[in-house]
Amino acid sequence: MANVTWMANHTGWSDFILVGLFRQSKHPALLCVVIFVIFLMALSENAFLILLIHSDAHLHTPMYFFISQLSLMDMVYISVTVPKMLLDQVMDVNKISAPACGMQMFLYVTLAGSEFFLLAAMAYDRYMAICHPLRYPVLMSYKACLFLASGCWFLGSVDGFMFTPITMTFPFCGSREIYHFFCEVPAVLKLSCSDTSIYEIFMYLCCVLMLLVPVTIISSSYLCILLTIHRMNTAEGKKKAFATCSSHLTVVILFYGAAIYTYMLPSSYHTPEKDMMVSVFYTILTPVLNPLIYSLRNKDIMGALNKMLTVGPAFQKTMK
Repeated sequence: MANVTWMANHTGWSDFILVGLFRQSKHPALLCVVIFVIFLMALSENAFLILLIHSDAHLHTPMYFFISQLSLMDMVYISVTVPKMLLDQVMDVNKISAPACGMQMFLYVTLAGSEFFLLAAMAYDRYMAICHPLRYPVLMSYKACLFLASGCWFLGSVDGFMFTPITMTFPFCGSREIYHFFCEVPAVLKLSCSDTSIYEIFMYLCCVLMLLVPVTIISSSYLCILLTIHRMNTAEGKKKAFATCSSHLTVVILFYGAAIYTYMLPSSYHTPEKDMMVSVFYTILTPVLNPLIYSLRNKDIMGALNKMLTVGPAFQKTMK
């Protein structure tokens, strides 16, 4: 019996305990309701944006194709962590099995990596649209967009398949309490009783590379875009280009800023409380903000929304 207990403690067979957000809160019930409302808002906003883009022929362009992919990623992204967290709070359970923890980690890392590369693809799309408008329909065809989107999902899954098995094979022979609301790689690594320094260096270099490639693409694209905008003769053209690009840059800064803090800053900058707050921002709040950023300042989206709202009542009248 003692041998079984020792093996369970050293091989990761036993459950982990997610400390979560609610233990830190003075009003956990209120926080649970707020997060549930945010979760519903994120799902409804992103689902409605996908539906709007799919239903309006004027939005069948590469830019809105990538926005719909981003909304899909955000819907799955928030669904990986929040339902489990809310269900645990309602049922007063804070355990997660090792396989479930690994699956949550894999999905989270895959989606985060996919979004990194998708934001770079979106910047490249804006570069082609503004700097090469005559060749844009050919260079950014539907097949090209599918290829880019598939590549983003594939590269994200490579991150998931690379980080998850290595992290979950470390021995966990001490405390099983993860000071987080989901199984994030750095939080789980802190529980290992073996030396993880070499793996942490490897993970740091991979994250630098994973961030460096998209950031280089985004920076180069927007540098060319700014030069092209500067040479534009019409104020209307400049205004439209700035409006389109500023929305994307806002999303890039929000998402990449949080990722740089989590995976690239030294451990001396990290505390469990800070890590959870940053994760709340880019895991729960970002999926709510992205549809608003892309829709409220976008005339095409607002036009499609107005058309849907006006066509609906008109269709009901004709049916009567």
